[in-house]
Amino acid sequence: MRVLFCASEIVPLAKTGGLADVAGALPAALAARGVDVRLAMPRYRGIAIEREHLGPVQVRVGERVLAGTVGEAHLPGGHLPVWLVDQPALFDRPGLYGEGGTDYADNLIRFTFFSRAVLQWLRRDAWQPEVIHCNDWQTALIPAVLAAEGRGPATAFTIHNLAYQGLFPAEQFPLTGLPGAMFTMRGLEFWGRVNLLKGALYFADVLSTVSETYAREIQTEEFGAGLDGVLRDRAADLFGILNGVDYSVWDPSVDTLIPARYSADDLGGKAVCKQHLQQAFRLPAEPRTPLVGMVTRLADQKGLDLVAEIINDLLGLGVQFVLLGTGDPKYHALVEDLTARRPGQVGGRLGFDNALAHLIEAGADLFLMPSRYEPSGLNQLYSLRYGTVPVVRRTGGLADSIVDTTPQTLEDGTANGFVFDAYTPAALWEALRRALDAYRAPAVWLSVQQHGMRADFSWNRSAGRYLELYERALSRHGRRRPAGP
Repeated sequence: MRVLFCASEIVPLAKTGGLADVAGALPAALAARGVDVRLAMPRYRGIAIEREHLGPVQVRVGERVLAGTVGEAHLPGGHLPVWLVDQPALFDRPGLYGEGGTDYADNLIRFTFFSRAVLQWLRRDAWQPEVIHCNDWQTALIPAVLAAEGRGPATAFTIHNLAYQGLFPAEQFPLTGLPGAMFTMRGLEFWGRVNLLKGALYFADVLSTVSETYAREIQTEEFGAGLDGVLRDRAADLFGILNGVDYSVWDPSVDTLIPARYSADDLGGKAVCKQHLQQAFRLPAEPRTPLVGMVTRLADQKGLDLVAEIINDLLGLGVQFVLLGTGDPKYHALVEDLTARRPGQVGGRLGFDNALAHLIEAGADLFLMPSRYEPSGLNQLYSLRYGTVPVVRRTGGLADSIVDTTPQTLEDGTANGFVFDAYTPAALWEALRRALDAYRAPAVWLSVQQHGMRADFSWNRSAGRYLELYERALSRHGRRRPAGP
């Protein structure tokens, strides 16, 4: 099978979130199963990878014709070819989607150009995919364009986070180049605005999202972000496939970014990592003090409002707390205040640091993910492999991967974390108290750690599900509803 995987960010070339991790790992897992897969993404500033010039592209966006080029490179550390769409005026910028918390005003132009440039190049290239796999709103125009043209490969579309939809003013719709008949309720129109993601929900052959629970949640009013009705209409073509982990990168037995290697059978190196983590945040090197870690975007979605409510009580129990992340200024202020008031207990780093993220996963005792919603989540999967016991809310991919520790799950060998349900400070606090009680019972704690470390959340398992998704896309192709009302 030939598959073109289109994404707006791919590790290690560019990253703002989990999409990049998926785009960097899933295609490799598909290739290992015999899929002929290629990738496509914009060439942003800072992508200096060696590439071969393939040819020019010219795309009409509204009244303008924009010229660019397509080059082919290979992802570092592998052999997967990636097409880099280059248009310096659009993509040679400090940010991927915006700066200083504000989206670029011309994002519709930018990603219309990218999507149409990819399709234009495909019409000239000898290699032709059977399926185009699109991801999130930045590539959501591709299924709509192919539906409008009535030709081309089958399409699969993955929702990584439904909250981000690609919304633009109605007067910008002509920039897409789509026929006016597609700016309707059964197309890209959404409460008088252009919604790129909605177009893909209508016109892609099959849909997926990044966990089974999230696939069910987004069909409800609470989590559907205004698109639950559309998703219920396409329920027969909507599948949840939990994200996987690249264990060549995220495994303490091979991780070169941590000071000591360890495994489920020999956890000795984890104590060394904890000591180094405490030193990195200038905390006392106390081996038996529980150390709680977070690596997160600082936003309400991630449960930071709950953490703010209980953090003083948690610190009152004598635990240490470290956090790495960036986001909402109000949470920047919270982290800065905590580190100033509790220098011997709290360590905060505002920003992203990959090596430090690995050290937190390896050195912390507990990993906190109290998300309001979490489509898939990756850090809880990393934490499992590193023996850093997750404390999570039962939502999305967290619900699909973390099994609450109870007498029954301890006995049957499935317990791997601590789970709470209600989105309240009290529920989070109760889960943390249970986790800390277990930490003080070494035999119980070791059992929970080892259950998590031995679990298999590799991409190989998820890749098999995506192959099934592509087969369904091919079978559905040609039987989809025509474009228009």
